[in-house]
Amino acid sequence: MPIRTATARWEGNLTEGSGTIKTGKGGYQGNYSFKSRFEEGEGTNPEELIAAAHSGCFSMAFSKGLADAGFTPTSVETVAKVHLDKGDAGFGVTRIDLETVGNVPGIDDATFQKIAEGAKENCPISRLLSPGAQITLSAKLA
Repeated sequence: MPIRTATARWEGNLTEGSGTIKTGKGGYQGNYSFKSRFEEGEGTNPEELIAAAHSGCFSMAFSKGLADAGFTPTSVETVAKVHLDKGDAGFGVTRIDLETVGNVPGIDDATFQKIAEGAKENCPISRLLSPGAQITLSAKLA
């Protein structure tokens, strides 16, 4: 399996500095700053990138689970909401809320929910993040 990479460059101090993040193959490049991370400034931040990775991984794992069960999804759309909170030990990602909507012909809700839960438990990014953060799931049929 290939090793995936990304790079980040930061210039200046924490609150006034700025940086850029770039994925290894150049599919994404963006600016980030103190304001984009801890306030509502322009640019991205590490937590948004984690949310992108988690929503992408979950959507793929869910689609695979559906196909393995004999259901071909028309679409699976997932939003991941990453919560960065300040605790006694400093800032940390405490919770990720996955909200997914699947357009899956011929499936009943109970089967849909079971497969969604399996995808939440087994996608590689969920497995990476679940020891440190609570992961919730809301799954709805379109």
